[in-house]
Amino acid sequence: MAILVNEKTKVLVQGITGAFGAKHTALSLDYGTQIAAGVTPGKGGQFFEHNGAKVPIFNTVADAARETGATVSVIFVPPPFAADAILESADAGLDLAVAITEGIPIKDMVRAKRALDSAANKMRLVGPNCPGIVTPGTGKDSHGGCRIGIAPGYIHKKGKVGVVSRSGTLTYEAVYQLTVRGLGQSTSVGIGGDPVNGSSHLDIVKLFDADPETAGIIMIGEIGGTAEVEAARWLAANSKKPVAGFIAGATAPKGRRMGHAGAVIGGKEDTAAAKIAIFHECGIEVAETPSDMADALIRAAQKKGVALD
Repeated sequence: MAILVNEKTKVLVQGITGAFGAKHTALSLDYGTQIAAGVTPGKGGQFFEHNGAKVPIFNTVADAARETGATVSVIFVPPPFAADAILESADAGLDLAVAITEGIPIKDMVRAKRALDSAANKMRLVGPNCPGIVTPGTGKDSHGGCRIGIAPGYIHKKGKVGVVSRSGTLTYEAVYQLTVRGLGQSTSVGIGGDPVNGSSHLDIVKLFDADPETAGIIMIGEIGGTAEVEAARWLAANSKKPVAGFIAGATAPKGRRMGHAGAVIGGKEDTAAAKIAIFHECGIEVAETPSDMADALIRAAQKKGVALD
């Protein structure tokens, strides 16, 4: 099994005619993802063509969803318009939107977040400023699954480990480490590093914990905010699955934003040292360096007598 998406998920691409959107649409099609539609205002009636695939383009998300049955959107829309693109997906009644766009103004995301948190909204948002989601398939280089966003599909392998991370590159590192050790992933989810985002670590680890075929979890965080702390404490109280964690930013100077917009220390639980201490307190096996993430999960699984393969 997997969380959020699988090989049957129908995906529409907002911003399919832009250079970045077009490139990753082609890569997702090559991976086997069911790209059902594209959306670019003013270009309805055209097609995105790649290696024999012919993807219809619509003017609106509502039209695309109604005509193709797509339930998930991936957003490659430029920053000034990306929050409105998210809200358009919500208004169209989609189940999930994955916002890849980096640099969305915080005030725009606050407005979008308030709308998404309303009782009338049913859509989940992953991102923005994230690498997206991959549920590996069973074909060569994990093809035949669902790749939404910019993550390299070929490093994935079908398996039983859930990966959730604020960092794109550390997501790829954890996935690759698992794959080369003969383990695989149920789903990998990059939630993004912005201070205002759609889904938190806690949101995703709850889904992994409820998935009967996700045997273990790797949770990757960084300085700034308390999302990792909330997830760690929930896991300690509610989950029996082995969990490994890594926190980036141990050497970052206090008060300086590092890399991601959300990676700035603002409180006593925002530091790497505080988060690592809480991970230990909550029974999470801590990776001391990025190269230790898969091995940390293997250690955690051995302690609990859980098979990861």
